[in-house]
Amino acid sequence: MTNRWGFTVPLGGVPLAEHAAVYAALDRAGFTDVWSSEVNGTDAFTPLALAAAWQPALRLGTAITPTFTRGPGLLAMSAAALAEAAPGRFALGIGASSPVVVGDWNGVPFTEPFRRTRDMLRFLRPALRGETVDGAFDTFSVRRFTLERPPATPPPVLLAALRPGMLRLAAAEADGVILNWLAADDVPRVRAELAGRGGPDFDVVARIFVCPTEDADYARTLGRRLITSYLTVPAYAEFHRWLGREATLGPVWSAWAAGDRRAAAAAVPDEVVDALILHGSPAHCRDQARRYTDAGVDVPVLALLPTPELATGGAATLGELIAGLGRTERS
Repeated sequence: MTNRWGFTVPLGGVPLAEHAAVYAALDRAGFTDVWSSEVNGTDAFTPLALAAAWQPALRLGTAITPTFTRGPGLLAMSAAALAEAAPGRFALGIGASSPVVVGDWNGVPFTEPFRRTRDMLRFLRPALRGETVDGAFDTFSVRRFTLERPPATPPPVLLAALRPGMLRLAAAEADGVILNWLAADDVPRVRAELAGRGGPDFDVVARIFVCPTEDADYARTLGRRLITSYLTVPAYAEFHRWLGREATLGPVWSAWAAGDRRAAAAAVPDEVVDALILHGSPAHCRDQARRYTDAGVDVPVLALLPTPELATGGAATLGELIAGLGRTERS
């Protein structure tokens, strides 16, 4: 059984200035890790910097920082600063992100995502060790960049990956892989692409969506909305085709391509929602998340979705929920 148990931060509806109590509750509940993301809320580094100051026992990770929206030097500096603030407790997760985040929202052409991500990985590994990087990569060039403050403990660099090409790149050149939008039963298929690769400290991290409510209709309605928003993105659609969901999600993709968003959501089967969005009591969600670790995930990272109880219960309900989702030992 893994001794890592992660949670996605920051939490929606809680100001960053009030997250000290959230981080303390996570630590009390047995969470070992907090992992941030970067879409259109906070940046990836600020919530982790606060966690480093407020709860110095927690491990920190980005899942993920896009490889297009910062230049190579700036991304190295951001990672180095956090690694200096939390020595030995920070992991940098990078990934291509999506055409919407990169192109529509940041005005950067989303071209050659595999090669851009590979190049950033190959730049960051030596740069974070304090080496001078000088030369041309396939998608950018760097002229004699050296970190002024290289971290004493360079952070591991993990790669977000879905299909075989990126999974194999992660296994060959990164310190771990970050998975997203997969069911526990999908983990063996993904692990097979990593078999025999990666070192002894190679981490398999997975973001797991949890909607801890026993209102199944609410959870499934929310789940259908999220699934149609994410799994219609070409990279995720191809991922789920590779996982074998062409028959179950094909009607969703067809309706979405036709512009019928309502029909696309209605076409998502309950069994797909239930596999990708864990719902039920907090204890049930926690136990279902353990299926991922049983299947080969080293670091499960719970991503909390809104529930009716959270909307009406306030801080006390949030505290109880975090305690219920926290790591407990099996009898």
